[in-house]
Amino acid sequence: MQKATAFLFAALVLGAIALVVVPRGRSGSSSTETAAADAGTPSDAGAATTADAGAEPSDAGASGEPGSEPEPGGPVDAGGTLLLTGEAPPPLAGEAPKSVVFGVILVQYKGAQGALPNARPREEALTLAKQLAEEAKTDFKAAVAKGDKGSMENAGRLPRGILEPAPEYVLFSLAKGAVSEVVDTPRGYWIVQRIE
Repeated sequence: MQKATAFLFAALVLGAIALVVVPRGRSGSSSTETAAADAGTPSDAGAATTADAGAEPSDAGASGEPGSEPEPGGPVDAGGTLLLTGEAPPPLAGEAPKSVVFGVILVQYKGAQGALPNARPREEALTLAKQLAEEAKTDFKAAVAKGDKGSMENAGRLPRGILEPAPEYVLFSLAKGAVSEVVDTPRGYWIVQRIE
C-alpha cells in the first residue's frame, strides 16, 4: 500500500512539473498557482492559468505566423523578451517584490496565443492597447471592461520567475497601485496594475 501511494505521489509531482515546464498551445488547463498569468487563454470562466505563462516564445515572426516578417513600426518580438522600445529589460532591482497581486487588461492580436483567427491586426491592437493604458491610469475597472476576454481587475498573486522577461520586469517594477504602459507578451498586449 505504501509503495502504491509513493508511486502515485511521484506520478502526480512529475505531471505537475510537466504542466509547468513543457510549452503547450492548448488552453484551459489547471494550475497550482492562484494568479491568472496568461490572461488571454480562452476558458469558460474567462480566467487563465499560470501553467502556460512560462511557455517558450515561438520562432514565428512578429505576427505570430511562421516565416512572417515583423510589421513596420511594431515591436520585433512577440515573445515578451523585449520592451516595446525594442530594448531588453534590465534586471529587477533587489528591492523588487517576490510576488505581487495584479490586474491585467488584455488586447489580443492575430497570431497571439489563444487569439481567434479573426483577431485584430497587431498594429490595430497596439493602438487600442495604448488608448486603454491611458484610460486605465484614471479608471482601471472601466478599461478592464473594454479589454479582451481574459482581462480582469484582480488576476491573483503571481510569484517572480513565471512570466517572460519584459512583462515580468514591467509588473515587478511597478509601485503598489500603479498602472503600466503597454507590454507585449506571447498572449497579446498587456496593461497591468499592481494591486499588492
